[in-house]
Amino acid sequence: MADLRVTLIQSDLHWHDAAANRAKLQQKIEEVPGSDLIVLPEMFTTGFSMEAPALAEPMSGESVNWMRLMARRQNAVIMGSLIIAEHGHYYNRLIWMRPDGTHAQYDKRHLFRMAGECEAYTPGKDRLLVELNGWRICPLVCYDLRFPVFSRNTPIAYDVLIYIASWPSRRRLAWQTLLKARAIENLAFCIGVNRVGQDGNGHAYAGDSAAYNLLGEELAHHEHEEATTTVTLSRAHLEETRQKLPWHIDADAFTLL
Repeated sequence: MADLRVTLIQSDLHWHDAAANRAKLQQKIEEVPGSDLIVLPEMFTTGFSMEAPALAEPMSGESVNWMRLMARRQNAVIMGSLIIAEHGHYYNRLIWMRPDGTHAQYDKRHLFRMAGECEAYTPGKDRLLVELNGWRICPLVCYDLRFPVFSRNTPIAYDVLIYIASWPSRRRLAWQTLLKARAIENLAFCIGVNRVGQDGNGHAYAGDSAAYNLLGEELAHHEHEEATTTVTLSRAHLEETRQKLPWHIDADAFTLL
């Protein structure tokens, strides 16, 4: 199987302005050449906001349609989360938009109670696994990073673990440490895409978007400023490392209820 090219878009975001964010991110996306997957931050249309009733869009809304357009134009999967209203509930929903217009979705399971997210949004239940060019990918959202059981790769179910986030700079050490740990413990590439800048609540974001290989070695890392980076994930590294260091065989079996 071929290597996988993944683009990390680390951007500042306009507070509560979906149209401005779509325009800004579109310019960045259109400058990306030949990527298989383009990853945007958490709540890329609004910033990390608890004002769901005022900001939520339906699945038929402008932002999801925009993702569909971008995926088709770039011939790449576009991934990011936004505030979705559905059946009387609000979700922090990750959209995996394919070039053919079909999509998969994941509603953030672990809601950040310290910001009131668990009061404003309905949590998801099921983990999402998707396939791209023969690669198996598990996309998750921000606070999910703190809960390793939910992402545990036992038995081997995915090759790449991706977190999109609005992770504040004052807790950046946890972000950097846990991304690397998730790569090592799950024998998978691990990617984190975070935003930069300051939001409407005065919270600052350092970015620290990064990619790690199965040994926890850094493939890319950007802090403090906007950056668009494409990393190539090596199929040879994936297969050779799992063959030489098959510690997943000795992992404890469990079932997540």
